[in-house]
Formats: sequence, C-alpha cells, structure tokens
Amino acid sequence: MKTRHLRSWLLAVCFLQVPVIWAQSLDEIKQQAAAGQSLAEAKLASAYLLGREGLEKDEAKAAEWMEKAAKQGLVDAQVVMGALYDRGIGVANDPEKGTKWYEKAAAQGHSTSMAILGRNEAAKGSVQFNYQAMRFSAARTIPTEYAKKFLMSQ
Repeated sequence: MKTRHLRSWLLAVCFLQVPVIWAQSLDEIKQQAAAGQSLAEAKLASAYLLGREGLEKDEAKAAEWMEKAAKQGLVDAQVVMGALYDRGIGVANDPEKGTKWYEKAAAQGHSTSMAILGRNEAAKGSVQFNYQAMRFSAARTIPTEYAKKFLMSQ
C-alpha cells in the first residue's frame, strides 16, 4: 500500500514538473527571439504555427516571427515564408511575395526552392513536369515539416 502511494506521488511530481521545464524552454526561446536571434524567432514562429510548447495556435504571430527570421537570411525561414504566402497562412495570399521568398532561398542554394521555381536540372531536361502543381504541393507540406524541424533543432 505504501509503495503504491509513493509511486502515485512520484508520478504526480513528474507530471507537475513537465510544464515547468517546457515553460523555461519557451521563456528562453522568447528571450532569444526578442533579442533578434533568427533561429529562436523561427522556433517561436513554429510553436505558434503548430500550437506547441504551451502556445495557442496563432498563424498571424507565426508568420510575424518567421518573417523576422527570414529577413535575417535564415534560408529555411525564407522557404516557409514562401509557402505561407502561397497558401495565405497568417498572411494575405500573395504568390508574388511567395516567389520573392523562394528566390531569396534559391539564391542561397536551397534545392527545394530552386525546384519550386523551375531552376533545377530537371527543368533543363526533356521531362515534362508541372511546376505549379509541385509548388502547390510543397506549399501544403513545407510549413508543418519545417516547423517541426525548427523545434527539434538546437
């Protein structure tokens, strides 16, 4: 009986500590983002985009923070901004602005952005390929997948 009570108490203490640990991590990310660290800005944007780390999902805040990271030259953030503008997530739907962000990432050698813009080797070959369909498909998956990647990065 005492062992079961002790085990329940230990489990309760462990579960109570998890939010505190996450809150400290989120606080650190917020402080770093506020200080202008691009990766922290992208992580905070990702947490808002996915509704993680104790934050409510907020696509407008996600786009705001991701754009800050993208403007600092964080290539993956530029790709996400392209996708956000392509889909109108947290920003007005604007494929022209999306193209500008993809171009910035492509200029840094980002292969997915180059493919989205039709500037990869396949575009030079004889293979028939629908870049519009590929861009639309990429824009559906990029925000979520890149957000997960940001949150897992150190």
